[in-house]
Amino acid sequence: KIFKAVVSSIGCDGTIYVIPQSSEMELNKLMTEIQSNFKCLGLLEPYCWKKGEACVVRGSDTKWYRGKVVDVSGTTVQVQYIDNGYIERILPCHLYPTTLYTGIPPFCIPCQLYKTIPIGKFWRKDAVDFLQELLTNQEVEIHVQELPDNPWGKLSISLYFGGVSLSSLMAHRKYCIAEDCQDISKLQLQWDVPVSPAYVLPSLPAPGDTFPVRVSHVVTPKEVYICLDPSKDLMKQSATGGDASCDLELESLDEALNCCNKTVEYLPLLMHFQTDKPCLAEYQDGCWYRAKLLSIKESEPLKILVQFVDYGNFSVVPASSLRHIPYYLLKYPVQAVRVLLAGFKPALYGKNVERIPYSPEWSMEALVAMMECIEGKQLSASIRTLSPEVTISLYEDDQNLVHMKLIEMGLAELDE
Repeated sequence: KIFKAVVSSIGCDGTIYVIPQSSEMELNKLMTEIQSNFKCLGLLEPYCWKKGEACVVRGSDTKWYRGKVVDVSGTTVQVQYIDNGYIERILPCHLYPTTLYTGIPPFCIPCQLYKTIPIGKFWRKDAVDFLQELLTNQEVEIHVQELPDNPWGKLSISLYFGGVSLSSLMAHRKYCIAEDCQDISKLQLQWDVPVSPAYVLPSLPAPGDTFPVRVSHVVTPKEVYICLDPSKDLMKQSATGGDASCDLELESLDEALNCCNKTVEYLPLLMHFQTDKPCLAEYQDGCWYRAKLLSIKESEPLKILVQFVDYGNFSVVPASSLRHIPYYLLKYPVQAVRVLLAGFKPALYGKNVERIPYSPEWSMEALVAMMECIEGKQLSASIRTLSPEVTISLYEDDQNLVHMKLIEMGLAELDE
């Protein structure tokens, strides 16, 4: 039997959970019914959870899902979302015991690759990470090879993604040994992505050359983020409409973001949070931009500190405002470059001066003054050093150094 499916999750042991496309409508109907029946916050009073017990789980997106208790340890409970296979350890206050939907079989099917043996007899973490990045929420073609001995066992399958055998791809990457491998060494695999995808850094002009810049974010009077091409305003452009089709070859980042914003609701929510992981994040204007994860700031509800890589600014956003980034958006270099401004240092301030909390050597007045000097202005820069930090001289359009106004106001001092 051959059928189309969506990969809902990858287990830590390499189990591939898939939901047949033919079941999606029925699953959506069940999810709607669950949301209408459960409007509480979870079971707040003490409850003795048991392994294997049925429940509903309140996910990070605040929706309720069918679950099953896998393990109870201390003050937390390990549960499995039975309709997508995902397993996590959470606090009991996010669960509610119920037998309402136990008569409906799980919609996801646990699968294993047919005649495919992982190197070392078990799937290594880097192999599982690769599978998660490659397959989660992707449409695949399933070829059933062998039924399990018991109804709850794993289906042995051949999985095809983009016309290529997954077993062959994993063997090509030295993660496993597979029988009847397809020769994929010469194929153009546009979806064959690194385990840890990363943004491309921009090329910088040679030291001494003068070039136009726009300051996109100010951290302190001395630390800013610059964009080398000030003619583009990505945040405004991605919010506007356009007739460009997403199927066409996109030539610029702003075109690609504009296209991506039209279909962002179809991109999967981010479920794995790793430092520096590229993603799409929703900004306060309602549009989505390229970002990277920095740290978890709150756990109840989950909120993540991100940096918008094309501007340099930071924001704390809920998990529901983070989505997987399409890999075609990774080929564009980041637009914002962190630099230090040369030639000045903080002045000596009195004790009663209001200071920047995260950089107390600078006053708030100096920060505001610097922002007024550079905000919305055409500037130019010249690189002084590239290492250990990128250091520049920043000029106004009249070729005066921007920091001279701070020195005239007594907010900074010359520093050779």
